[in-house]
Amino acid sequence: MNFEHTGNWLPTTAKEMKFLGWEQADVILFTGDAYIDHPSFGAAVIGRILEAEGLKVAIVPQPNWQDDLRDFKKLGKPRLFFAVTGGNMDSMVNHYTANKRKRSNDAYTPGGRTDQRPDYATIVYSNILKKIYPDVPLIIGGIEASLRRVTHYDYWSDRLMPSILVDSGADILFYGMGEKSIVEFSRLVQRGVPVQNLTTIPQTAFLVEKEQKYATRKEWNEFELSSHEDCLGDKKKFARNFMHIEEESNKMEAKKLVQQVGDRMVVVNPPWPVFTEQEIDRVYDLPYTRLPHPRYTGKGTIPAYEMIRHSINIHRGCFGGCTFCTISAHQGKFIVSRSEKSVLKEVEKVTQMPDFKGYISDLGGPSANMYKMKGIHEEICRKCKRASCIFPSICKNLDTSHKPMLDLYKKVRENPNVKKAFVGSGIRYDMILEKSGNEETDKTNRQYLREVIKNHVSGRLKVAPEHTSDEVLKFMRKPSFKLFEELNREFKKINKEEKLDQQLIPYFISSHPGSKSEDMANLAIQTKNMDFRLEQVQDFTPTPMTLATVIYYSGYHPYTMEKVYTARNQKDKREQRKFFFWYKREYRKSIIQELKAKGKEDMIKQLFK
Repeated sequence: MNFEHTGNWLPTTAKEMKFLGWEQADVILFTGDAYIDHPSFGAAVIGRILEAEGLKVAIVPQPNWQDDLRDFKKLGKPRLFFAVTGGNMDSMVNHYTANKRKRSNDAYTPGGRTDQRPDYATIVYSNILKKIYPDVPLIIGGIEASLRRVTHYDYWSDRLMPSILVDSGADILFYGMGEKSIVEFSRLVQRGVPVQNLTTIPQTAFLVEKEQKYATRKEWNEFELSSHEDCLGDKKKFARNFMHIEEESNKMEAKKLVQQVGDRMVVVNPPWPVFTEQEIDRVYDLPYTRLPHPRYTGKGTIPAYEMIRHSINIHRGCFGGCTFCTISAHQGKFIVSRSEKSVLKEVEKVTQMPDFKGYISDLGGPSANMYKMKGIHEEICRKCKRASCIFPSICKNLDTSHKPMLDLYKKVRENPNVKKAFVGSGIRYDMILEKSGNEETDKTNRQYLREVIKNHVSGRLKVAPEHTSDEVLKFMRKPSFKLFEELNREFKKINKEEKLDQQLIPYFISSHPGSKSEDMANLAIQTKNMDFRLEQVQDFTPTPMTLATVIYYSGYHPYTMEKVYTARNQKDKREQRKFFFWYKREYRKSIIQELKAKGKEDMIKQLFK
């Protein structure tokens, strides 16, 4: 390996540290993913942020936890602290399918190998580090830690688990996007403040003894959740907790949450104010190589990197609030958009990559079409605690104009080195088709749809109606299926007018809370009538800290406390899933039998006439 070459990356070995002339790292970061120095990978972002603070940061990607633990010792002690993340995905979602089968590949590992990280990676890595270096401060972050910050349901062990702080032994947890918190933390640690005294940093969580006094900010009001033990004994208390957690996660002026677990308290400080454009630009303007570390040369491609190597993230956050999705729980519902200048600078950087052939694979975000969108009057947003700005209807105070995106797309197309910039992220078509009350905005939004179909689709436009039953869609916080039918008509019409031959690819979910097998039969009939043979489908996977997961486990809707049916066993899940594939011969017989047993002969005729 050429060490001059690796000088562009954060060091991953003692040899690389020596090459940089370091005796000791200030911070050592452990991650469950391969090290890819790209702004789509959390460990790289946190590493570069700390480097910009003047710190010496080393990364240990995918350490071996099954041998003599040399990977945990090879860089020695950091001067300041250890930081641990499970990676870009929760390690259990990464490892197992919805029916708890082991996945055959790990997209964040060279060659897609599946044996490079443990289950519950954050806990495993933290326990090892605490055992070897009990006196070194240890912090945890990333999606796995973030979504397990209080009592949560773990689908894979089918039980409620306490805050991950309990099982990991970490000193502090950083939830959500951690850049501001880590900078504040590292500045205070460098000043010599003991880690147990760092209790006033927003967007962090920590444990204290039950009656212990600790410093806090006087402007933070406190709300006490039902204790971990109460949740274990009463599913309704667990469900109700979620409503408070979701509301406080989505408020501009949130309360501090506390929860008793045993004889200790988990304290969750409120989030930071929303990033400014300048702050988000700074994150994306750091000197990423945009490449996997050279240590992976010849070890096979890293599938997750192949997907995003030429993609550009234009904003963060999602105000959709879908009940099965973790984006707003982790990134928040308020949209943080980069400046045009920062995006175009990154476009230019991508066009200079040696393997760039003229195609940007995605110019998007968690939802592709929320760039630059925000409340018209911020004082209304300040008082709001809605989990979704667009369900049950689009908030009158939300500016849904797609004009900033049209302007940005046009400028990207004008780059002489870009042949085509695709919008690969999912598009929220309700924000395009629903009337906003502003004629100019509605006209622009229709123009956006045409523009995307004409210039930014790689032959297939992906959208996520998720279901056809309005009853189930209510549970999902998704718009009525009638809007998807309207989109389908518009899509065909625009294709015809523009002389294009493109496909609309809808995503659907089976076994979501509220969905029964007759809803799935209806889904089969409605999509058949629209000439769709479904391919992008999935079984609902309960992931920590989503509304749908809380319903799945408890049986109750946290906001209304009404009982909700959910397919819980594998047999019921399989029965729902087969309706996606009604056209396959192997499912026909059992679909007919099931519909007959339910007295739904009319549905049999509609499906198989």
